Amino acid sequence: MAWFRKSAPPVVEQKSLGDPTGELLELFQAIPAGTSISNAEALSVPAVSAAVRIISEAAASLDLKLKRKVGAAEEDVEDHSALKLLTGQANGWTSGFELIRDLVAGALTKDTGALCWVTKVRGEPRELIVYRDGIITVDEDDKTGEPKYRLGGQAVTSKNVMRVRGPFTKCPLSMARSAIATASAMEGYANSLWSNGAKPSGIIESPKPVGASAAREILAGWKAAFTGRENAGKTGLLWDGMTYKPMSLTSVDGQFNESRTFQILEIARAFRVPPGMLFELTRNTWGNSEQQAKEFISYCLVPWLRILEAAFNRVLLTDEERADHRFAFDIDDTSQADLTARATAISTLITARVLNPNEARDWLGMPPRAGGEEFVNPAIDLAKPANNNEPKQESA
Repeated sequence: MAWFRKSAPPVVEQKSLGDPTGELLELFQAIPAGTSISNAEALSVPAVSAAVRIISEAAASLDLKLKRKVGAAEEDVEDHSALKLLTGQANGWTSGFELIRDLVAGALTKDTGALCWVTKVRGEPRELIVYRDGIITVDEDDKTGEPKYRLGGQAVTSKNVMRVRGPFTKCPLSMARSAIATASAMEGYANSLWSNGAKPSGIIESPKPVGASAAREILAGWKAAFTGRENAGKTGLLWDGMTYKPMSLTSVDGQFNESRTFQILEIARAFRVPPGMLFELTRNTWGNSEQQAKEFISYCLVPWLRILEAAFNRVLLTDEERADHRFAFDIDDTSQADLTARATAISTLITARVLNPNEARDWLGMPPRAGGEEFVNPAIDLAKPANNNEPKQESA
């Protein structure tokens, strides 16, 4: 008689809705209390889409370099396979620009952040793919927060998954969902007001009761006499004590546009984008526009660049390479708009012997020149004369 032991049933991973992600809420058509807008609807609000685009496209537009530490200095590495993926083609259908843009956009709009699969051959990155939502999932440890990834339901190592996310458990879009929902509701109200003529231009009052048929005749006669360009400027005539009272905007109506402007400011705060970059130019001047651009780079763009660099270093470099290699975005080009200030800064640095002429030419994208490696001050270090005119001393 043969004995058979019944195998244990497979362990099924249980998901809890106690702390659901934004993707689960959208999947079950459940929106958090106090809000009434999904991620797709939120992105249809112009201020939100503008904020996401300006951050993600600005990050993707910057030059990305791979630095290698050599002694006390760093040199550029140009032949690394990961750098070629990020600056060239990430895969057969996605460029490096699109990949970086989508990573930042995903981190801004998804609670789990943006997830990218890295195909490796013998430890060398060969392909970067951002799959559709739900293909790659992440589950964090309750105590340490260590992520565990699954690709198509199969557990995969974190060494092949690149993750880009913000500092909180919720993305900026989710944290500002109420403000975005209010902005969307105001936009819908404005659309209805102007497209359907929600408020009449005036009303006709009668001291006597007016039946339904009489009211229709009065309105038809009024429209026939005074509606249209050909009737503009005509004098109105009423009878039987009727009066015409024009409708005026209330104080609430008068502040409707101000309320819409305030919602743009709320969205700008959530994404840390200066209002002027969302084309809210009420308080913009020639002076503070330049300052806002600097603040955008320092307080909004640079933190996202550091997050990207850390993600690239973790997944695209080996343990040995991370000891002396690092990815770095070059933000010097962001100051090229003011050519005069850039030229003055470079000239000052050369004069102070902080830079040599060839290093300055590299900043400007120009090739080096002969003799440009010397640290000299052009204002006081004069060139040596072609011949020495001092009298020769006669030998004894």
